[in-house]
Amino acid sequence: MAFVQFSQVSLSFADRKILKDVTINLQTGTKAALTGTNGSGKSTLIKVLAGFIQPDSGTRAVQKESRIAYLPQSGLTHQGCTLLEEADKAFEYGYQLQQKIDDLGEQLQNNPPNMESIAQTQADLIQKLEESGWHRRQALAESVLQGLGFSRQDFDRQTEEFSGGWQMRIALAKALMQNPDILLLDEPTNYLDLEARSWLEDFLQNFKGGFLLVSHDRYFLDVTINEVYELFNGDLKRYKGNFSHYEKVREVELKTLIAAYEQQQQEIQKLQDFITRFGYKATKAAQAQEYQKKLDKMELIVIPESMKKIHFKFPPAPHAGQLVLRLNGITKSYDGKTNVLNNLNLTLENGQRLVVTGRNGAGKSTLLRIIAGEDTAFTGEIKPGAGVKIGYFSQDNAETIKGSQTILEYMEENAPLELIPKLRDLLGAFLFRGDDVYKSLDVLSGGEKSRIALLHLLLRPVNLLILDEPTNHLDLHSKDVLLNALRDFGGTVVFVSHDRGFIERLATQVLHLEAGTHKYFPGDYTYYLEQLEKQNEGPDNSGGLGKSGVPEPVEGPQKEGMSQGPSTSSGTAGTTLSWEEQKKLEAEKRKKEKTLANLEKQLEELEQKKSELEARLADPAVYSNGEKAKAVQREINDLAAQIEEVTEQWMLASE
Repeated sequence: MAFVQFSQVSLSFADRKILKDVTINLQTGTKAALTGTNGSGKSTLIKVLAGFIQPDSGTRAVQKESRIAYLPQSGLTHQGCTLLEEADKAFEYGYQLQQKIDDLGEQLQNNPPNMESIAQTQADLIQKLEESGWHRRQALAESVLQGLGFSRQDFDRQTEEFSGGWQMRIALAKALMQNPDILLLDEPTNYLDLEARSWLEDFLQNFKGGFLLVSHDRYFLDVTINEVYELFNGDLKRYKGNFSHYEKVREVELKTLIAAYEQQQQEIQKLQDFITRFGYKATKAAQAQEYQKKLDKMELIVIPESMKKIHFKFPPAPHAGQLVLRLNGITKSYDGKTNVLNNLNLTLENGQRLVVTGRNGAGKSTLLRIIAGEDTAFTGEIKPGAGVKIGYFSQDNAETIKGSQTILEYMEENAPLELIPKLRDLLGAFLFRGDDVYKSLDVLSGGEKSRIALLHLLLRPVNLLILDEPTNHLDLHSKDVLLNALRDFGGTVVFVSHDRGFIERLATQVLHLEAGTHKYFPGDYTYYLEQLEKQNEGPDNSGGLGKSGVPEPVEGPQKEGMSQGPSTSSGTAGTTLSWEEQKKLEAEKRKKEKTLANLEKQLEELEQKKSELEARLADPAVYSNGEKAKAVQREINDLAAQIEEVTEQWMLASE
């Protein structure tokens, strides 16, 4: 059984102890996660395990011939060969074994005196080579590369043509194809979409060796690991069970720690108060000095950031009507030949939280840019509802964060007045802790700027949030803070994420994009997966659904004016309609579309009038006059009742 074992390992950087007498044993069959707050030293520990960093003290034992594969968070690039040629480098171990086998074969041809020993050594090497999968390397390479999202057309592309995220996918593929005894993966899901993550989950579940991984994807951890190592203040502790179980156990443990922390904070406050009040009085100076010594010697209790409960609420969303946005026939092409989006129709209503899914390149980010008004080079029509105010986040927002201001100064300048007292906590939730808040904007990394851009957006009063990968660069605690805020948000959310747990807990509808087509699922992510499962079962088990496994009327492209909700098809299946019947159906359809359009126009006008009256009510000349204020309020109440009535008619017409 292969193993890597560390005993009493310690490591310090300057005056900071990263690892304190850490002991860990990884062996065949280990399925473990390494967790801890950002900056706790997780990546450092993995590099020590991989042999890239030497510890200050302790022992490292690795079973002879055990093979270790290591994937860092970022920074790997490949060039000078095709994708398949680069993938073949993962089988270097097999090539070395084959060379040894060939060398021994040549020795055997000369009938040496120790022929039996050489023949046995050769047989052992042949068995190792077979177990390594080297003879099946081409099929394995193609399977792993396709599982991680590469197409067959990519196989002959030069590696330098791939972007940074795809470069890390190449590195991950090579680590997996090595079929090592121990696999060390630092944030392997960072650059993977949902499909690639699902494939990696299956791979790790069936992996015969042992692995230790770092990830901020709770769902991914829950389905792949059965033990957790937590690195906290340099100490390493092991917990059995999946990640959710670890969190429950850790929460119970930390209740005692939090109680002790609060008691210690009270004692510290009393000592500091005494020193401040009596430190300069001759009669109390000696006692004050004793208290200061006591403070200096006190071993402070530290609460992990993940246990500091921060609840963030958005500024109140400005009022908007029931109809937030309508997309009619949106078509987008980058080369004039292939449509990334093809005749896409979508209706967004107030309060919805729509996730857009699909493989990389399916058009998710493109659609979000179009909705946000960042991309205007498309055909079709976008009709925003009354009072809609859009907030848009993408990784490109980081480019606008620049200047000599500190992070705290920048956020104080842009935050609503009522949220300024909470800024330090909010910055902490977004991984800017302690003196980090005094960093200049110009020295921040791309990931740090993205977090600042996201927090800056969330502090603005909007009612339609469009978020492209908002959880990138966030740890689990930060994701939870963001998730809770979005679930309490009073407006509408359209988002893209590759974090399944985040999607499952947030999305109320799903729009799936694939190869120029789209399918709308009027339910949460669980409903979406159920429909996909029915689709895979085939038409005989579709439960009344169309061939696609979803209600046929919601599969794009659609006719303009049709609702994106489920409905029944006109006509009788398998029956050819006469010209008169077709004409009658078309007339009915046009009549319904006209009714729907009239109701939408009426809603917009009513919403506009109501907004104007609300603005009048804020005028001192009105609210200071009791009679005028009452009259305006009566008009507002009447309009609100009309809006509610017309909204019900609109919803019925939409259905």
